[in-house]
Amino acid sequence: MEVLNQHKCHGGWLKQCEHASVSTGCIMRLSVYLPPQALTQELPVVYWLSGLTCTDENFVQKAGAFKTAAELGLILVMPDTSPRGTDFDGKAVPNDDGYDLGQGAGFYVNATQAPWKTHFQMYDYVVSELPELIDNNFPSNGQQALSGHSMGGHGALVMGLRNPENYSSISAFSPICHPVDCPWGQKAFTAYLGEDQDNWRAYDASLLLAEASQVVPILVDQGTDDQFLEEQLGGQSLIDAAEKSGHALTYNWREGYDHSYFFISSFIENHLRFHHNHFANQAGTHLTDPSEEE
Repeated sequence: MEVLNQHKCHGGWLKQCEHASVSTGCIMRLSVYLPPQALTQELPVVYWLSGLTCTDENFVQKAGAFKTAAELGLILVMPDTSPRGTDFDGKAVPNDDGYDLGQGAGFYVNATQAPWKTHFQMYDYVVSELPELIDNNFPSNGQQALSGHSMGGHGALVMGLRNPENYSSISAFSPICHPVDCPWGQKAFTAYLGEDQDNWRAYDASLLLAEASQVVPILVDQGTDDQFLEEQLGGQSLIDAAEKSGHALTYNWREGYDHSYFFISSFIENHLRFHHNHFANQAGTHLTDPSEEE
């Protein structure tokens, strides 16, 4: 792994790196925040998955998460949202004129359809390859959590629900909760997974939660003034799925907030403390979680 640049931040270090990925068959870029405690001890890791059009830099520049991560001793890992710069017969990665397919829109699935299947294996990249990469290059203690926004919230929920043994907790801002029933999801799943909608079910958080036998703690924050709420996000489907399965879900409606990083920066501290609390519980120590007190 090559470190492209680094910056000291709240006593720790933010490093932007790149590496050759086996999963995606191309060079992948990511950012990693190492809090000051990383100099002397192994620490838990929170993986942040960003939304449509984003890179590894959006969360870094806009979320305001590093002060809390430094206080709590959390490593933060921010991967890119798709493969980039790869070739299909000498052409750039296919992308239509919209923002919701192709580069910046990997949807955290393993594509099965040409031409996407050659490189768009973001599910395997995040679930399997990235943790091994982090463990081999940074002082991780093996504890992991997932968080994300919009498309990335979808990714965090799906990966956590399908692999509860891997993660201590899951959180999401404005997640796409029921992609088989929204325009964003239908467009991406048709391209990446094909026309057979039975193949889509493995990447739908509401369907997974409704049938899950084991679930780690889940925290979701959703703004009431989110411009994508009604057409794309399907939050009520996730709430209904939790009620059906009997699994606990903390779903907070945030009055007046929209889909932007202004919303994320307002509540990211709650999410990091939520994950820290469950890391501590896993280690046998209870800490107060402010998001559970509201």
